[in-house]
Amino acid sequence: MTMRYLLFTVLFCLIFGTFARAENGRMLEGFSEEEALRLGERMYRDGLLPSGEPMQAIVMGDIPVDGRMFACDDCHQRSGLGSVEGTVITWPTNGKELYKPRRKTGAWRPPETDAAKQDVRKKELPRYWKQIEVARPAYTDQSLARVLRTGIDPAARKLDPIMPLYLLDDRDMVILIHYLKNLSVNQAPGVDETTIRFATVVTNDVAEENRQTMISTLQAHIDVHNSQSRHQERRSASGPFYKTERHQAYRRLQLDVWELHGPEETWPDQLRTYYHNQPVFGLLGGMASGSWRPIHEFCEQQKIPSIFPLTNFPVVSDSDWYTLYFSKGFYQEGEAVARYLNSTENIGPDSRIVVVSRENQQSDALKRGFAESWRIFERPEPEYLLLGPEEKLTGQFWQELMQSRQPTILVLWLTSEDLEKIESLVPGEKKPLMIFLSSEMLEYSFSALPDDLRDYLYLAYPYSLPETEERSLLAVQRWLQARNVPVTDLQMQAKIYFLGWMLPGAIKNMRSEFFREYFLEGFDMMIDQDYAIAVYPRLTFGSGQRYASKGCYIVQLTKGSDPTLLKKSDWVIH
Repeated sequence: MTMRYLLFTVLFCLIFGTFARAENGRMLEGFSEEEALRLGERMYRDGLLPSGEPMQAIVMGDIPVDGRMFACDDCHQRSGLGSVEGTVITWPTNGKELYKPRRKTGAWRPPETDAAKQDVRKKELPRYWKQIEVARPAYTDQSLARVLRTGIDPAARKLDPIMPLYLLDDRDMVILIHYLKNLSVNQAPGVDETTIRFATVVTNDVAEENRQTMISTLQAHIDVHNSQSRHQERRSASGPFYKTERHQAYRRLQLDVWELHGPEETWPDQLRTYYHNQPVFGLLGGMASGSWRPIHEFCEQQKIPSIFPLTNFPVVSDSDWYTLYFSKGFYQEGEAVARYLNSTENIGPDSRIVVVSRENQQSDALKRGFAESWRIFERPEPEYLLLGPEEKLTGQFWQELMQSRQPTILVLWLTSEDLEKIESLVPGEKKPLMIFLSSEMLEYSFSALPDDLRDYLYLAYPYSLPETEERSLLAVQRWLQARNVPVTDLQMQAKIYFLGWMLPGAIKNMRSEFFREYFLEGFDMMIDQDYAIAVYPRLTFGSGQRYASKGCYIVQLTKGSDPTLLKKSDWVIH
């Protein structure tokens, strides 16, 4: 035993007795209930003490670590309901589970004879249950403090040494325990004994055809779920006991439509009114003609999950948590171009990169994605040319651009209309080595791009390549036709199909623990998806990740009026 560990043990003995005699009310004096929960949440999620200093901990018996490296929610999840990683089970750490005994698993003893198997088929199950023993007694405040400091649980067993032992004084320990006792206690609004209520948000300036396409496809999934083709309600009442928890999670689904009117600054009040009048468990899909930011921020404030809104303008954040996007939209195309350029061998430090854009939402997102990624590589800053709102891009403009700027690389975050005279680049003696464009900004209309430019013209392409996508979309098309849903926008419908395909698994994963954080963690824990998603090569989930598509192709075009795409990169990972 090392000297550090001996000192830690002495420290524990000195302060634990004090804690065991202290009452929470006295130890929390000076903090409101809300403030104590906020400070406890910061300890649990960020590994920071109420003072703002990092928590200190010991792992593997004698290795000191910064608590920010081993925050509680890294293993026990934000919900506190635990996780499974391979063969490692992390048990729940919320008060509801800690303060009651945990039973041993393995209650089922399989029948050994044909007669016994017949009994099982008759549901005469109790004869085959083992005695369910207590794996550990319920925690108390004192035993919870002890396990956090020493790793010894109420059954006097030593936890796995990877579990950090936290060096906390009495007050900080009480704050953390106070938070754990209140973590995932009250189930979320929008759920009752029979139904989970969701909403989808649509702004009133979305085209009616798009609105109907999205809602009809989403409603078809909900109708299928509610039709109980697999007798879910009967299973929840009388299914095999060892599947009871998962089957009892079944609820019928109800979908509300929240339509937003007027300018974006009025949307938060409208959302609050909808939510006040009829709370929902979460948002599904949704469409807005502009940025998703007002809906995103409402969900962050109210802690409401928002699953796969159809937007090219998501909020790109490393810390926000409650919205799960398909991708980063336009931002992701800019990001992909920067990463591809950085990996290109013939782009030296003296290569001149010129980025041309207009002042609009699409260009801004592309430019931001490119610029923020490019800075990571510590390359020389590109030259940014911002066009005036009425500036026409004539043949003379392109020729003067080449003469005055002499770019090695041109990055053009522009529309097809802006590129009508781009063939004027060809006659010049000096041409750019590469020209990059956004497929989404061109609305996937490539035939007008001049043949003479295609040898050095590259496009960011954020979806599956057409030859792969076509086969996958056929399954979606058949599913829609079988449910009498008109096929109007197959790419949009494929995305909503995927959302509906994932939803039942995330609900079943909750068992009967209807907490929003646990619901989102169900998506986090799912394996990579490449089966039910037709428009992306794959969607990847992981703890805390909020952008499921991690890539983008860089492609070139064959020549002619009906060009095909030539893949120049693998799925560029972000």
